[in-house]
Amino acid sequence: MLYPYLKAAHIIFVVTWFAGLFYMVRLFIYSTESNAKTEPEKSILLKQLLIMQSRLWYIITWPSAVITLILGLWLAFLMNYWSHPWFHIKLLLLAGLYAYHFICGYLHRQMEAGIFKYTSKQYRIWNEVATLFLFAIVFVVVLKSTLNWIWGIVGLIALSAILMLGIKLYKNLRKDA
Repeated sequence: MLYPYLKAAHIIFVVTWFAGLFYMVRLFIYSTESNAKTEPEKSILLKQLLIMQSRLWYIITWPSAVITLILGLWLAFLMNYWSHPWFHIKLLLLAGLYAYHFICGYLHRQMEAGIFKYTSKQYRIWNEVATLFLFAIVFVVVLKSTLNWIWGIVGLIALSAILMLGIKLYKNLRKDA
């Protein structure tokens, strides 16, 4: 009886965690672009964007990541997922996603310190890494042992190419506008 409630809550917090990660990197893009502006616009925008980053990071993204982990482990123990091969792949992908999460936190702290190492284009590419994790994790969980790994890898490579093409197209459209 507990399982459907835990699963529903887990999915809800996965969604809020990803929403936080996606929006956080969008704020990195906006902050980087604001940093290139002249005063006083630069200071005004950066101050507001950094406040937005901090609130998003500490009020939504971090708590969602922690609750997702707790509920996921609870589900794994309840359903004994540890013996399933698909679950080992999911754990590997989750390790990568948490690494992505920690790197986003590092990038946020850099921006708070006034350090802007990357371009908005690099952040746009970085934003798509979370998309790849999302696709991979959902497909592994939904398809489980029926997943054809070769086609899955081909699909992720194709998705990556499409995302990079979209970034390039968007850059060209912005340049023309």
